[in-house]
Amino acid sequence: MGNISLFDDQENSVSNVRDAFRRRVRRVLLVSPTGSGKTIMFSYITHNAMVKQKRVTILVHRTELIDQVSAALEQFDVPHGVIAPGFPSRPAFPVQVASVFTLVKRLPQYQPPDLLVVDEAHHTVASTWGKITDAYPKALILGVTATPCRATGAGLDDAFDEMILGPSTMDLIEKGRLSPLRVYAPPPASMEGVKVRMGDYVTSQLAKAVDKPKITGDALDHYQKLTPGAPAVAFCVSVDHARHVSEQFMGAGINAISIDGTMDRGTRKSIIADYRAGKIMVLTSCDLVSEGFDVPGIITGISLRPTKSLGLWIQQTGRILRTIEGKKEAFLLDHAGNCMQHGLPIDDREWSLAGQDKDDKPKQTIKTCKACYAINPVSASVCKECGQAFAAEAKPRELMQEAGELVELDVAAMRKKVPREQAKARTLEGLRELGKQRGYAEGWALHIWNARQRKLGAGT
Repeated sequence: MGNISLFDDQENSVSNVRDAFRRRVRRVLLVSPTGSGKTIMFSYITHNAMVKQKRVTILVHRTELIDQVSAALEQFDVPHGVIAPGFPSRPAFPVQVASVFTLVKRLPQYQPPDLLVVDEAHHTVASTWGKITDAYPKALILGVTATPCRATGAGLDDAFDEMILGPSTMDLIEKGRLSPLRVYAPPPASMEGVKVRMGDYVTSQLAKAVDKPKITGDALDHYQKLTPGAPAVAFCVSVDHARHVSEQFMGAGINAISIDGTMDRGTRKSIIADYRAGKIMVLTSCDLVSEGFDVPGIITGISLRPTKSLGLWIQQTGRILRTIEGKKEAFLLDHAGNCMQHGLPIDDREWSLAGQDKDDKPKQTIKTCKACYAINPVSASVCKECGQAFAAEAKPRELMQEAGELVELDVAAMRKKVPREQAKARTLEGLRELGKQRGYAEGWALHIWNARQRKLGAGT
């Protein structure tokens, strides 16, 4: 195996996955933040399975992910075939990296795997993925994701039997494995008249609501003011919206380009290579860079897409937290006001296989001053920007532009640090019961309990 060593938290996650399989749990879901090295972890597991002469199939849903998984497997000296258009067919290889949309059409051509790894496992709810998992009833299944939730709020308990939690995003930031985050946000954009379908805003109506020159121009102005010259990614509503945004940046002399799924594989690969090399400064896209897009050099994320999907929000913002030499911090310019909808992307969250009621509103951690539109912690009695008392009725300022001014958020004050249910579980038995409700691995409760005892011991 190559010169790859796992971090302690990665080794712990891999060990918990093995323990679950040893306990005859067939369908295991590993939840770990974007940038925690999920691809490295399942490539390590794949190498060990190959050594034991087991067959492994790794499912992905985009070409870019095939390239990334293949690169990781090569680091672990794992020869493998690829099941996707444009790649040579090598069915004899015991390890295969497969496009889910191709494999579902070629199922009879390949031997069933002993282990089926599902990258971006929140997609397993789709009927295409289900056909594949149903076709391999004897295979162990390992799903990996940073966001174990569906847009509707429903859980993944129909696809997985047990959840294993990796480190939190803040754990990795404190260890220097992810970048500290600075967040700027405007007053929320008006979504009046934009309907919701299947758990998120209707794209066509959303595009009309936000794809306006003054909103796009506001994104350009704030980029130039707050992070000029920084490599950036803009998350847009649609392909057309992404093109319009890139044109705005190009018009200001900033080398920008939009990337989307209608482009052929070679074109997309060339654009990403140019972006990595610094030839392109701003990349704009709809959903293509929301999942599995591994480019550590991103400094600034420009959020131009309001979304009711917590999963999409975390997947998008996770792109900007990856570290690279010389990068001190990441910037999030939240023009869409998603922080008000979902909280900070670095908040601790109480994931559960059972999901949550979509009608349950998340705990509000921030609020907007009606006088100056500055973002404040929900506990603030007066606005930190203009001094207006929140208890009094402030006369709203007349909005001249929809985009308004971005105000830096107080990330430390706003961050949701401790899951409330976990904090209320004061005994080991209480933690075990909570873990059972959430579908966590059996060792989770003991791990939390032991960590608490060590902390108490350190304080004496």
